[in-house]
Amino acid sequence: MGPSSPARTMRLWGPRSLGVALGVFMTIGFGLQLLGGAFQRRLPRLQLRQSWTTSLGSAVPSCLPRQRLVFLKTHKSGSSSVLSLLHRYGDRHGLRFALPTRYQFGYPRLFRASQVKGYHPQGGGTQPPFHILCHHMRFNLKEVLQVMPSDSFFFSIVRDPAALARSAFSYYKSTSSAFRKAPSLAAFLTNPRAFYRPGGRGDYYARNLLWFDFGLPFPPEKRINRGNPKDPDSHQGHVLPSGTGPRALLQPVSTVADGHSQVVSPTSFNLGSSSFIQWGLAWLDSVFDLVMVAEYFDESLVLLADALCWGLDDVVGFIHNAQAGSEQGLRAADTGGLTAEDQQLTARARAWNNLDWALYVHFNRSLWARIEQYGQRRLKHAVAELRARREAMAKHCLQGGKALDPKYITNSQFRPFQYGSAKVLGYALRSSLSPQDREECERLATPELQYKDKLDAKQFPSPVSISLKTSRLLS
Repeated sequence: MGPSSPARTMRLWGPRSLGVALGVFMTIGFGLQLLGGAFQRRLPRLQLRQSWTTSLGSAVPSCLPRQRLVFLKTHKSGSSSVLSLLHRYGDRHGLRFALPTRYQFGYPRLFRASQVKGYHPQGGGTQPPFHILCHHMRFNLKEVLQVMPSDSFFFSIVRDPAALARSAFSYYKSTSSAFRKAPSLAAFLTNPRAFYRPGGRGDYYARNLLWFDFGLPFPPEKRINRGNPKDPDSHQGHVLPSGTGPRALLQPVSTVADGHSQVVSPTSFNLGSSSFIQWGLAWLDSVFDLVMVAEYFDESLVLLADALCWGLDDVVGFIHNAQAGSEQGLRAADTGGLTAEDQQLTARARAWNNLDWALYVHFNRSLWARIEQYGQRRLKHAVAELRARREAMAKHCLQGGKALDPKYITNSQFRPFQYGSAKVLGYALRSSLSPQDREECERLATPELQYKDKLDAKQFPSPVSISLKTSRLLS
């Protein structure tokens, strides 16, 4: 049934201020049991509809597909492409999504179960279960577990802070007060303190955005601007949001060392120290079953399919929300081709986003530990198959066989939301598709906002739409 962790049964919660439980967690290794046999056979040549199966090969799968999923959709990390896969899989299998009323769960505030459309805590057992929780939120484990069962598969994705900073600066320049004041990313990273103020409007986008999205506490800043009262949970300058006291950190945390139970507390750490960072990373290890890495996106997808007991076709999709001119697939460690100026910019971005860099290094290592267990040769073949299928689907479904400038996308159903200074690419379908193939191609090409609306209408049909459908049937 996929990888399991002994810490899964120890998901506890503490104050809402942390957005996550400052409860029990242990530093665990990366020896998660991986499922085998999923990619040992090659699929036949791509045929839409016919080849969309839940296992690779004709043999009966040795595991059941996981369908209770929690995906923490982090910003500017390739998460929209993962969301597209989840939308398509859940739509095809009739799964029920935990949807926000609009498009995000109250971000940048911490996630609350009450923000889920159709969630009724006093349902008396009659409420249909949710299968997938995957839209933008600031992670809050206590509240997530009000909506999703504790044995759900928790996963997320991270990206090199240097690449993330480039994308975020372009996308959120009008949103972040720090970015808006800076003439360029280079100028910002040369002297970020000249532009950045803790608690400034939208400035969670400007520093350690991944750490913020994961809902982890922040070390206190020397200079604290009491900031924007509309965003109490977005305060990077606070270890705790307003409404709680610092003594909340004194709650004992049981750990196990050398076979003996002992009590420690996060306050025993210097909040700016590596011990504090390792404490946060160990907690994430106890919660998340898999953290993907954007720079190794295809490798991460293969491991995801393996862990979920899904077929390879279930994770073959198109890249969504990509900005025009952005470099796809740039390896984080590959700085040899960069100019000296770009290398300096990369180093400064990683230093400024030091918590994100620690988080990225940690999960990059854990990903490669899983790859070693999976087998590099086996992974290489699976990645090649995934890419071949993606290319075949692109040629079959899309005009031009690739992503297009939004000005060439006339159908609003497929035109992605445009935000920031860079153009967001999208897709247009070929006109010669059969009705059967068009259905699958539409699932692949539909942007996240339009797909969310589609799922919303499917789960919560309005009385007007129901009566119209009824009248059409009667006529």
